[in-house]
Amino acid sequence: MHDPHLITITVNGTEHEVLTESRHTLADLLRELGYTGTHLGCEHGICGACTVLVDGVPARGCLVFGVQADGREVRTVEGLADGGELSDLQRAFAEHHGLQCGFCTPGFLMLAEAFLAENPAPTRAEIREVVASNLCRCTGYQGIVDAIEDVAGKRAGAADTGTSRP
Repeated sequence: MHDPHLITITVNGTEHEVLTESRHTLADLLRELGYTGTHLGCEHGICGACTVLVDGVPARGCLVFGVQADGREVRTVEGLADGGELSDLQRAFAEHHGLQCGFCTPGFLMLAEAFLAENPAPTRAEIREVVASNLCRCTGYQGIVDAIEDVAGKRAGAADTGTSRP
C-alpha cells in the first residue's frame, strides 16, 4: 500500500477496522470487506448502481473515498434484509417486477429506503423524480415506481394502525 490509513467503518451494524489507501473508493472498500451487493457500473457517479447510505444519506459509492467513511455508519443492500427475510421494499420490487437483470436494483433499493425515510407519503411524481437519478436499462421504471408507492402506502397503513411494518 502506498499511503495506508487505518479507519473504522460500521457497515450494516458491524464495525470494521481496516487499512485502506486514500485513492480507494467506498465501493472498492465495501467489496474488499465482502459486501458485494454494491455494484460498480459507470464509476463516474452517473448510474447510481453503487448507491449506499452513509449516515442515512444516499451516496454514490464510486464518488466517496473509503477514508471519508472513517467513523461513519454505512448501510448497503445486504443490510435491508433481516436475516433470511427480505425487507418490505425488496419484496415489493419482486412483486411489482421492479427488477429484471438486477444490476441496478441495489442502488434503487438504497435510494428508495432513504427517500421513504425522508418522505413517507410521496406522490407518484415525487417518486418518479427521485428514481430518475438512477439509471435502469431494463424495466422502464414503472415497476420501480409501483413498488415504492406500494411500500409507502403499506408503511403508512401500518403506522395508522399502530402495527410494526413488515
